[in-house]
Amino acid sequence: MSKKQSLAFIGFVLTFTGSILFSTKAIIVKKAFASIEVDALSLLALRMLFALPFYIAVLFVTKRTNTTTLSLKKWLQLVAVGLLGYYVSSYLDFEGLRYISAGLERLILFLYPSFVVLINAFVFREKINSNQRLALLLTYSGIALAYAGEFNLYHLQPGFFWGGLLVFLCSITYALYIVGSGRLIPLTGATAFTSYAMLAATAGIFIHFLVGHDASLLVSVAKQHWQYGLLLGIIATVLPSYLIAGGTKRIGSNNVAIISSIGPVSTILQAWWFLGETIHWSQLVGTGLVIAGILILGLKKQKT
Repeated sequence: MSKKQSLAFIGFVLTFTGSILFSTKAIIVKKAFASIEVDALSLLALRMLFALPFYIAVLFVTKRTNTTTLSLKKWLQLVAVGLLGYYVSSYLDFEGLRYISAGLERLILFLYPSFVVLINAFVFREKINSNQRLALLLTYSGIALAYAGEFNLYHLQPGFFWGGLLVFLCSITYALYIVGSGRLIPLTGATAFTSYAMLAATAGIFIHFLVGHDASLLVSVAKQHWQYGLLLGIIATVLPSYLIAGGTKRIGSNNVAIISSIGPVSTILQAWWFLGETIHWSQLVGTGLVIAGILILGLKKQKT
């Protein structure tokens, strides 16, 4: 195996593993909501409480070799992007998971690549080609089909429409994060950017938490339910974020986007196994359409 092939294989393994770990997030959140009395913000704060030391440690190590200096404007942009991606998006996502299934959450969230295309088209005047139009049609058709199936099963559940809307908004804010990160990562490097973005998001989450909660509540939740903080903070956040960053460095963001298509499938299977959620034909077909759309977007960029 050549060095290039070896790097590609390592990149594939890192990305695939990271995508699977990322997909556990919805399962852990749903289990937490079902097992303990906790609101979305407290659970999100618990997640970042356990993740924070690792991001600080990694940033300290990378700072020794990373001598890049940013202007005040770029620092403000980095903070804003971090807040948008891992504070606003995560909060909307956690709130949405209170009302809809983990499988539907992952499918709606996976609209973000299509929103990236639309943002680049309307904000940066990048033309939408025929392949991208087909991909958009497939992804939105897939979400509509899956949503229709979920509607038949869960529409009487309180907050079903509200939960779907929150996760839909989450996919938009996460797309904005992706667009912004694409312009900042070349200046800082993927690892340092991830650490800075996470630190900014953590600050936003803790400030939000302290506005409406007593700090002792977080300490109490952490002592009693540390296992959820550990799983969410390390398994579903720290490890996959750096695995994906490592995969991106070796095989490029387009290949990462394609491999990450395993995410919705992984979430649906885990939701069926761990949460007892129903797998129905419309969800399977809808998932297939969404993945097909993502593959078309990724493969088209790869050719370009």
